[in-house]
Amino acid sequence: MTKPILIPLSEAENGSRLRIRSIEVQGVLRRRLLDLGFVAGNVVEVLRRSPLGDPTAFRISNTTIALRREESSLIFGERIGGAQI
Repeated sequence: MTKPILIPLSEAENGSRLRIRSIEVQGVLRRRLLDLGFVAGNVVEVLRRSPLGDPTAFRISNTTIALRREESSLIFGERIGGAQI
């Protein structure tokens, strides 16, 4: 079995879907992200980036959440739904 290729959410394209595999955020922000649904195994969809590229809107657990690149670069997932790299 091949090992999945993990990418940070900050590098995913608009419209792509990823299954979260790891979160490298610590402290209060980690707890907040977990409460919002950024949990290993959940699926997140990249909705859109702001005109300047930061923040990015994500859909997870039927909620839209905007994260800065600083935060989304520490959340890793594998592409799902036939998306190519």
